[in-house]
Amino acid sequence: MNKSDSERIAGILSHFGYIETENEKEADLLIINTCSIRQLSADKAYSQLGVWGKMKKSKPHIKIGICGCVAQQDKDNIRKRAPYVDLVFGTHNIYELPSLIKRIENDEKVCAITNNPVICNQNDFKIIRKNSVNAWIPIIEGCNNFCTYCVVPFTRGRERSRKPEEIIKEAENIIKEGFKEITLLGQNVDSYGKDFNDNNISLANLLRELNNLDGDFRIRFVTSYPSDITDDLIDAVDECEKVCKYFHIPMQSGNSRILKEMNRRYTKEEYYSIVSKIRNRFPLVTITSDFIAGFPGETEEEFQDTLKAIDELELDYSNTAAYSPRAFTKAGKMTDKFIPENIKYERLERLNEKNREVCLKSNKKFEGKVLTVLVEGKTEKNGKLILNSRADNNKIVHFESDKYDIGDFVNVKITKAQTWCLYGDVKE
Repeated sequence: MNKSDSERIAGILSHFGYIETENEKEADLLIINTCSIRQLSADKAYSQLGVWGKMKKSKPHIKIGICGCVAQQDKDNIRKRAPYVDLVFGTHNIYELPSLIKRIENDEKVCAITNNPVICNQNDFKIIRKNSVNAWIPIIEGCNNFCTYCVVPFTRGRERSRKPEEIIKEAENIIKEGFKEITLLGQNVDSYGKDFNDNNISLANLLRELNNLDGDFRIRFVTSYPSDITDDLIDAVDECEKVCKYFHIPMQSGNSRILKEMNRRYTKEEYYSIVSKIRNRFPLVTITSDFIAGFPGETEEEFQDTLKAIDELELDYSNTAAYSPRAFTKAGKMTDKFIPENIKYERLERLNEKNREVCLKSNKKFEGKVLTVLVEGKTEKNGKLILNSRADNNKIVHFESDKYDIGDFVNVKITKAQTWCLYGDVKE
């Protein structure tokens, strides 16, 4: 979502004659787009601001801005920590950027943080997409769940869906521009359309509409909330040949007591049922997840339940993190239950080792099978051209060929599996 926001920011800036530079020392305007899901991300943002502050001492004409979730959450402290910052704007103020830029160009210090998003038709603004193959389309922003560890409802606000016609129009433009993969984005992508109070507007029906568009492309969607995955959504994935057989479904913990403490709206058993339903429908599906190690009050036995769940569910890959206390959240106030840092990170290391183990096991299942892959990049190794690609099920596949180019769909027979990727040969 942050990458997509950055593409939209770059597009808006282009209206004012700004051209992106790879060398920040040449820049007249520097903006850092931030994430506050973990403290490390916020610390990196402040560190970068410090570097830019030193640059500004020798080049006082430079304008410095910070946006995104750290700006939304920490607006009162930014100016104290970095008084040289010219522009602070939040997640709801991206489409207010035209007027904000004019103000800082007139040497005004600006802080634009609102709790209500600036509403507009996003198709009115140019988007400068970084990738020549994959394009992201935000379809819903915000979250209503208030998981006790998560700051998203406080930085992104409540769930807000875009109109289907806006999304379809953006997708049509993406296809005309030659992109071969569209990823629909949302903090809770399965909740798309619920705020419209129209039963015909849903993620399942949006997938069906996008699948009917002309062109050779495929569709993904992230991130799914487990209990929001409906039978109709599974049916739509099955019906639509352009929709990838891939689900990212964060579990966060394999223990039902911890899930309740996290305010997740499902039990361990209910999550197992959802995964089973998907695997029964799509034998070669890839299911990935997220897990937190060391949530406040988590016992060793409860952590063991997470390791056991990863095995029993045969998850293909998981994003992992040690618990990071966040401002405003309920769990952040559970200081009497905080896990000591050494124990928390030792659990994270065991979680990562389990992840490596199941990733290799998952990849081994595809040896000897033929996968249709989309070429995303090229590298040269030992005088040979290696194409870097991604399969429908999100597996990374490398193969040697000089016949194909970035953006091509190719059938590849998998010959070798490693922990993080697959290798194969073109299947003629």
